[in-house]
Amino acid sequence: MTEQQGPPQPQSGLAHCYRHPDRETGIRCSRCERPICPSCMISAPVGYQCPDCVQGGVAAARDARPRTVAGGVVARDPRLVTAVLIALNVAVFLGMYLAVAFDVVADHQDIVTDYGMLGYALDGETFEQIGVADGQWYRMLTAAFLHEQVWHLGFNMLGLWFLGPPLEAALGRARYLTLYLVSALAGSTLSYLLAAQNQLSLGASGAIFGLFGATAVLARRLRYDMRPIAILLGINLVITFTWANIAWQAHIGGLVAGAVVSYAMVNAPRPRRSVVQTGTTVALLVVMAVACAIRTAQLLG
Repeated sequence: MTEQQGPPQPQSGLAHCYRHPDRETGIRCSRCERPICPSCMISAPVGYQCPDCVQGGVAAARDARPRTVAGGVVARDPRLVTAVLIALNVAVFLGMYLAVAFDVVADHQDIVTDYGMLGYALDGETFEQIGVADGQWYRMLTAAFLHEQVWHLGFNMLGLWFLGPPLEAALGRARYLTLYLVSALAGSTLSYLLAAQNQLSLGASGAIFGLFGATAVLARRLRYDMRPIAILLGINLVITFTWANIAWQAHIGGLVAGAVVSYAMVNAPRPRRSVVQTGTTVALLVVMAVACAIRTAQLLG
């Protein structure tokens, strides 16, 4: 039995969309020249592009953005994070005294006692043990935003405004903020390890000394004149070890951590930059956590 066939169908000769094989099209991507249907056509400066090429162009543009020496994105305002940190420190200082004015607390010293850096001591009012060893780990960071005297706040904020913007511009916002916070934690850590456990300390000095260390590392990396930062750092170290009531442990801890973190940030090889930077920061945090855990076990043992 012979099968009857209809008349032959004319061939259009058009290509099929690479994303929708059932659709014929006469348009091709102006970049990769693959056929694309109207659903896949995206207007370009010249002709149309396919979705894959558009996404690749966006990624390439993102990767081509100007980068800092540490690999961060160059920000339009290199003082933003510094300004926010200063505003936060000032707000905490004002809030502490406003809390007293509005009878939220009886005295600003109550706030200092509750949130300042304290290893392990007996509360004079409740006669209970308080401090980091008692589980109040937040003190290690909150202490870095507390200032009791206006001159203390003023000196630290002046140092932050002087050192911060150049580092923020050189490292990028995220890396700069990481440097600041890790330096603050390192200052509290060394205080916890070496200072008297009933010694109450507070202030952004540990973080500021971290910026000193980072500035010295960056100046050496960029081959700047080291004498200005060396003189300024030397003056501050003399003050640290000669003036009374200064927690030198916080200053040295912040200085060392700032130098270590910034060295990794500005000297990491480009192909492994993120791995080296992140790994160094995490390793330093782990060392601090382990050291604090050992110190806590000694105090409670």
